[in-house]
Amino acid sequence: MESLEIKIFTESECEDFKAKLLTLTPKHWVDGKTTTGSHAKTKKINLQLKPDTQENKELERAIRERLRNNPSFKSFCIPKKMHHNLISRTEAGGGYGTHVDNAFMKTGRADISYTICLSSEKDYKGGELVIHGATETTTVKMKQGHAFIYPSNQLHQVNTVTSGIRLACIGWVQSYIASQELRMNLFNLEAGANYLLATQGRSEALDRIFLAHANLLRSFGS
Repeated sequence: MESLEIKIFTESECEDFKAKLLTLTPKHWVDGKTTTGSHAKTKKINLQLKPDTQENKELERAIRERLRNNPSFKSFCIPKKMHHNLISRTEAGGGYGTHVDNAFMKTGRADISYTICLSSEKDYKGGELVIHGATETTTVKMKQGHAFIYPSNQLHQVNTVTSGIRLACIGWVQSYIASQELRMNLFNLEAGANYLLATQGRSEALDRIFLAHANLLRSFGS
């Protein structure tokens, strides 16, 4: 499975976000099943922050700003549109069984999913993100402040939290490139070109590689 992990928040920033979220009363949260398709309602046990809360709006603004300004995120996702974020709170006994994300959100197609962990590893046990690829299964114990980014067309789950509280942000991206295979080829092409630029400097040959990358985006982007 092709995925990307990047750090977008410091531990201190996460602790500030976490402190605000943990002081919120039950009226600020809703059952996570309210945002789940009928096929997955029985598998989801968590709470989600109401989207109209100040804390949700503040965190969503911060996430969008950090991701949009991250070169690796832009190269990996080739983002056309960033959909809404969900802020989840999963306590002991909660989790989210195997499911696939909806192909379309209200604002468009979902090509790429991401999870950002606000909690530190010492805050909870269990709660690993598990991605079931066609030939392999990837289990991720999320690092605080890191975003794990992966294709939305993969079956995945959040293992049961056995103790503590797991606070995380989940979001989706519509890419200019719908094909996962083509996105990865473009990502690797750009990564290779940038490495050559950093180690060998500009050249006519390298200019042609950047030209090919740009024109492939023009040809296949939508």
